[in-house]
Amino acid sequence: MTSSPLRIAMWSGPRNISTAMMRAFENRPDTAVVDEPFYAHYLAETGLDHPMRDAVMASQPTDWRAVAAAMMGPVPGGKAIFYQKHMAQHLLPHMDRDWMDGLTHCFLIREPARVLASYAQKREGATLADLGFAQQAELFQRVRDTTGRTPPVLDSRDVLTDPRRQLTLLCQALDIPFTGSMLAWPPGRRDTDGVWAPHWYHAVEGSTGFQPYKHAPVHLDGKMARLAAACQPHYDALYAHRLGA
Repeated sequence: MTSSPLRIAMWSGPRNISTAMMRAFENRPDTAVVDEPFYAHYLAETGLDHPMRDAVMASQPTDWRAVAAAMMGPVPGGKAIFYQKHMAQHLLPHMDRDWMDGLTHCFLIREPARVLASYAQKREGATLADLGFAQQAELFQRVRDTTGRTPPVLDSRDVLTDPRRQLTLLCQALDIPFTGSMLAWPPGRRDTDGVWAPHWYHAVEGSTGFQPYKHAPVHLDGKMARLAAACQPHYDALYAHRLGA
């Protein structure tokens, strides 16, 4: 590692293991984390009626430029690593992308059918834009084009099946040492959790590590099945580059 802070932007979509991954990095003594910093701007611009909308918008800047400046500004606590948990769907078309060239980008993906089945339990009426797959694919290609390198991709199934191996591979790709502290953490809520945690984070608040992968059949029909099919090519494009493939 260099003396400059490493700014990791982990781009996920909803109903993935993104909060557990944030826990893993927050449990490192050298790392500060931030939770979905563009959420308030996203809600302000789209007008979407998400759970706890007013609380979210009151808790963060609604100007994306102010958020971007903070992501590139001083790292909380002066830590060597700044782990930024981002939702790809929060990256709206009008937002400039050039500022992101100072970040090290990673991608966390999950099978679309499983994302949709989980998302429907928390919020109805999902659209392609809500789920982040297309935005992940767009940003992934931009990173490859601008850096000439393929950024790290983690699939949630792989992480839950063998978290030590996957996190070791990720740390190697980021040129940072792996530490076993990333595999277990104290239960409960964090001051760094977004104000939306009471609605979305029940499972991770009770966790002390990555939960073992459990394969459960998922059946979608009608609109949900068509939406999963629309997400699938974007997922497949990144899946082909996952760590350990």
